[in-house]
Amino acid sequence: MTNETVTIPARGGKAVSIRQGQAVKVINTYGEQVVDTWAFSAEDMSEFMSMDATRATLQKLIAGVGDSYYSNRRKPILTVEEDTSPGIHDTLMAACDNERYGLLGCTDYHDNCADNLRSGLRELGAESAWVPSPLNLFMNIPWTQEGALSFEAPVTKPGDYVVLRANQDVIVAFSACPQDILPINGQHTEPTEAHFQVIDAPS
Repeated sequence: MTNETVTIPARGGKAVSIRQGQAVKVINTYGEQVVDTWAFSAEDMSEFMSMDATRATLQKLIAGVGDSYYSNRRKPILTVEEDTSPGIHDTLMAACDNERYGLLGCTDYHDNCADNLRSGLRELGAESAWVPSPLNLFMNIPWTQEGALSFEAPVTKPGDYVVLRANQDVIVAFSACPQDILPINGQHTEPTEAHFQVIDAPS
């Protein structure tokens, strides 16, 4: 799968196993698609990329190039190696789930990131007993000094990407977020597919 371009289906999920030293390049193909991203230790799925631990360690709301995301055991798990986007991502918002869409007025089942995580992991024969808070790549959640948050359209352009280098053997899962009620995937666009590539460790 190295250097192969893999589709994260619109409104769907995908997962991949990568070894320590390999990287994954997450591509915002059409420019306005949020990609919820998780990482789990390949040896023990109870260790996962933690937004709480990362914020406490970095003392930042958004990690930058050269920063690592940390696991719930306070170990670096993915490091940001490259980011061609404006660097606006979110570490605060939980993954959407069917209950969330119920609160937004949906009366029928709605595709959601929590179920996309589960389905992506199932393709690899893996499962997680819970849905950790994701790294919401390309998601634009401005905040004010008073503590207010809002859901805004991404500021990325087509083809922007982020490269995340694995600090240990991991399973990385993605969801092309199906949110079509709030403008997090753009003001006037339906959720679209995104893509990723696995990059080998430097020789």
